[in-house]
Amino acid sequence: MNALPTTPTSTPTSTVALPVNPHYLRLGGPDAVQRLVDAFYRAMDTREDARVIRAMHEADLGPTRALLARYLGEWMGGPKDYSRERGAPKLRHRHLPFAIDDAARDAWLACMRQALAETCPDAGLRAELDAAFSKVANVLRNTESPESPDSHPDPATSPTPRSPS
Repeated sequence: MNALPTTPTSTPTSTVALPVNPHYLRLGGPDAVQRLVDAFYRAMDTREDARVIRAMHEADLGPTRALLARYLGEWMGGPKDYSRERGAPKLRHRHLPFAIDDAARDAWLACMRQALAETCPDAGLRAELDAAFSKVANVLRNTESPESPDSHPDPATSPTPRSPS
């Protein structure tokens, strides 16, 4: 009878699944995400340009802070707590009740950039997150600013142009 070898003849390869989005760990995990969220809402409470977006929120930001921390944690590659609790994010749908134009988007981004500057010492990570936040903020726009260069009149409501006589 053959004895089983006591030492492996080959070493098994272990595969560690790396997160699709490693920003969560690079930022510092749940505590760092919470610091980012806290700095974001501090900026929203103090910046003059953020008054409009602050008014879109309840007076008590406690539940909103907790929700954003869960969402951002998951979005950055952390635990799927947000989706487990609330389902798919559907950010655009969830933000439809609010008029989000260029100014609101820019105010939100200014608050997030300020929060990133306060809480994220890694300049490369800040730049990556800023680019990602900018894309999301652009998608959430649902109202055009009157002075927006990309505003186009709605043909259904615009007067019909007259042909030259």
